[in-house]
Amino acid sequence: MDLTTTYMGLKLKNPLVPSASPLSQEISTIKKLEDAGASAIVIYSLFEEQISFEADELDFYLEHGTDSFAEALSYFPETEDFERGPEEYLEHIRKVKESVDIPVIGSLNGISTGGWIDYAQKIQQAGADALELNVYFIPTDPEQDSQKIEGLYREILKAVKANVSIPVAIKLSPYFSAMAHMAIELDQLGADALVLFNRFYQPDLDLEALEVKPGVVLSNSDDLRLPLRWIAILYGKVKASLAGTTGVHTGIDALKLLMAGADVAQMCAALLLHGPSYIGTVLNEMKEWMEKHEYDSVSMMKGSMSQKSVAEPAAFERANYMKALRTFRSQYVS
Repeated sequence: MDLTTTYMGLKLKNPLVPSASPLSQEISTIKKLEDAGASAIVIYSLFEEQISFEADELDFYLEHGTDSFAEALSYFPETEDFERGPEEYLEHIRKVKESVDIPVIGSLNGISTGGWIDYAQKIQQAGADALELNVYFIPTDPEQDSQKIEGLYREILKAVKANVSIPVAIKLSPYFSAMAHMAIELDQLGADALVLFNRFYQPDLDLEALEVKPGVVLSNSDDLRLPLRWIAILYGKVKASLAGTTGVHTGIDALKLLMAGADVAQMCAALLLHGPSYIGTVLNEMKEWMEKHEYDSVSMMKGSMSQKSVAEPAAFERANYMKALRTFRSQYVS
């Protein structure tokens, strides 16, 4: 059975790729992921804030204005909590490349077009096979219109592409007003892959302490539906590779993404919950299903249930909304 796939021009032994997470902080864990079947690894992100300020400068900027917003400091990590600074991050990339045989994908996380983008070239020089841009941006300024926000993504991509020769993926938010148009624009600007989607962590309210409470809620298989829909819509409309992330917990989840048109399925929450060896479980589930349904290869199924391939393309659009409501109503109205 041929599980190979091609992602950003990289030939991978299968479509399962651990996404950027704490699992990539230790080389021993990365080797366990490789041994379990991971076909590539996205290293945890290097943040713009880490690059832009030295420790003393970072302390100054985080403390500035705290007389007015005393609680603000609690939302920023202490400088010593950054386990690795920029130079340590680059050294980590070098060591990972020396230790594993699978492709290594660096990750840059930022929201401006400043000097931090120069680190894209340094990540390439450290040996990374590709780079993923994580533009984690929540536009709360009412003076910023959609054109300005979309322009930010375009400018960051253009600046990074001008600095490196390795493939560049960009991890997108699902909240663009015209998602398909934005994807095609980034594709035309040279994005080698679109990673769908960035999962923004939402704050909660503690009513007893009357505080805004940050926290992480891991995904489940139901969260797969959002990337699944847009990958199915974009398949065949962009040249860039497509990666699905968020909600990949089982072999069936990964297969759904492939049949929608994804080249790879990125995993995080399931591996945090079950450990690195769980990749092998997911791979076995995929093989069993493919054998049962007589699929000889990943390429044979890729895109077979995309919008352009299914009998009812409207199922991915508004028509499906009305059909879903009718189906739901018929279950509960006698």
